[in-house]
Amino acid sequence: MMGRTPTGQPGFLGFVHRRRRGAELFLLILALAVGIGGYAAVGIGVDGAVPTNIVGYGGWLAVLIVACHVAVRIAAPYADPVLLPVVAALNGLGLAVIRRLDLAQIDQAAGTGKAPHVFANDQLVWMTIGVSLFIGTLVVLRDHRVLQRYTYTSGLAAIVLLLLPMFPFIGREVNGSRIWVHIGPMSIQPGEVAKVLLVVAVAGYLVVHRDALALAGRRFLFIDLPRGRDLGPILAMWLIGMGILVFQRDLGTSLLCFGLFLTMLYVATERPGWLFVGGLLFVAGAVGAYFVESHVHARVVTWLDPFGAWETGSQQVGNSLFGMSWGGLLGRGLGDGQPWRTSYAESDFIMSAIGEELGLTGVMAVLLMYGLIVERGLRAALVCRDGFGKLVATGLAVIFALQVFVVVGGVTDLIPLTGLTTPFLSYGGSSLVANWVIIALVLRISDQARRPVPDLSFEEPAEVETTQIVKAVRP
Repeated sequence: MMGRTPTGQPGFLGFVHRRRRGAELFLLILALAVGIGGYAAVGIGVDGAVPTNIVGYGGWLAVLIVACHVAVRIAAPYADPVLLPVVAALNGLGLAVIRRLDLAQIDQAAGTGKAPHVFANDQLVWMTIGVSLFIGTLVVLRDHRVLQRYTYTSGLAAIVLLLLPMFPFIGREVNGSRIWVHIGPMSIQPGEVAKVLLVVAVAGYLVVHRDALALAGRRFLFIDLPRGRDLGPILAMWLIGMGILVFQRDLGTSLLCFGLFLTMLYVATERPGWLFVGGLLFVAGAVGAYFVESHVHARVVTWLDPFGAWETGSQQVGNSLFGMSWGGLLGRGLGDGQPWRTSYAESDFIMSAIGEELGLTGVMAVLLMYGLIVERGLRAALVCRDGFGKLVATGLAVIFALQVFVVVGGVTDLIPLTGLTTPFLSYGGSSLVANWVIIALVLRISDQARRPVPDLSFEEPAEVETTQIVKAVRP
């Protein structure tokens, strides 16, 4: 039974989605209030006055957000109306917190003759690039199913990008991890782009081979394990993850890539046996890395005893816990805390800065917004009509879920620190641009899924034509 749109077109399964672009515009105004209001609150908290460039900053932020809204209204009118406002609010809040850390750096560098490290202006430039690619993706990619043609090309490109930091001359090691590529004056993390290509490659592969992968082999502990001949893909992905962990010392990307593949494999086949096999491989790899790789060993030692490691020089997790406990339920207020005491507070530890100055309430609000992004991504996967789109939307939503879990878990000492950035909040050009492209892909799939089904029914003609028999009259 199909419902009808106001234009007379049928809806899917009796439910017709509305465009709701007006609701999106209203939510975007609230998101701008979060970003611009946070920027003003930082100025008041630190300097006691509203920043003098609030008009120019707020105006440019409004231009970017309105451009996104116009692009969605024209290129994807049926897209989810909640995703873009949530992303805009997170990006605006991240800019305000980074600006607050910049002011602390400027204050500390005053009188020392050293140039302070400031990041907010660069982050705004990266946001502009990300918004441009967001609009370009929506305009150029009119149908997400086109990406299925590039399944193996995307997989090969993802592997090359993951290995790129290992190449001489362009690869660089920063803070013990070799995940950066320097091209001229620019530094990028190719792993941020690789994760998007990996989702496309895995989704295209599973759409074709999921029937074979869903076949059960032996039964063990009430779990139907997969057949031995089908273990090739998961073993290959596990080896890639271990290679990233051992040779690049990048625990975060390794965990993200393998977890993403394992989750998509389970969603495609609905076989818990894959989770069992993947869990065993992950535990084996983690234990082996703990004894073999010194970088991973140090992260685990810091996780088990953050204050003991604080005494020996690794003070990030300890400072993060001190700052969040000082923030309490409501926080010290923007500009009234001391989040700069935690190293890399503008990138890896921005959640601890939010916890210190906005308290547990601010952290829970941020987690709620991330939960909305994941929920809307999974909702797009549920209503999508093709298997490839379902898997791509699921994989993109899983990226946000895994990344936020490992970042917040590392900052709060729930799990070992991984070194990933918090989406849309942390300073980082590659991460910010890649996340804007991910949101564009989710909106494209959402637009296709929420569009009314074309009316292919045939209406009977009002008058049935009959054959007239004319008898010949003999003279």
